Amino acid sequence: MNIEKNLKKLNIILPEPTPPVGSYVAVKKVGNLLYVSGQISIDESGKLIKGKVGKDLDTNSGYKAAERCAISIIAQIKKFCNDDLSIVKQCIKLTGYVNSSDNYIEQPKVINGASDIIYKVFGDSGMHTRAAVSTNSLPLGVSVEVDAIFELN
Repeated sequence: MNIEKNLKKLNIILPEPTPPVGSYVAVKKVGNLLYVSGQISIDESGKLIKGKVGKDLDTNSGYKAAERCAISIIAQIKKFCNDDLSIVKQCIKLTGYVNSSDNYIEQPKVINGASDIIYKVFGDSGMHTRAAVSTNSLPLGVSVEVDAIFELN
């Protein structure tokens, strides 16, 4: 599996990874596991994707916001691994948080955006466990945040 070829085939351009804005690191390696801090929904032009899904955004827009989170996760991993994504063995888990209106119940459909990108880029090695969690607010008012755990070779 060539991850870089998959990125090109999917027309995915990885953004410049954003540094942490708090007292934490973007990526931490423990043994052969790579923990990626939560990546928030930022569009291709660098603007925050904000609002509550179920009120300000529909499920499809939330899905696209989650895709952007996954793309940022891949960018963080690539930077941490000195541009060598081939050392990624598999994705273990994604946890997705959806800034939702009170009655919104389609959080799993939103987080499918992140899951689908990880699978498309990493193939079967991208299959993972997952949680899709509703929240009443996220940092900076963004719509979606996703964190991840990967295993390295």
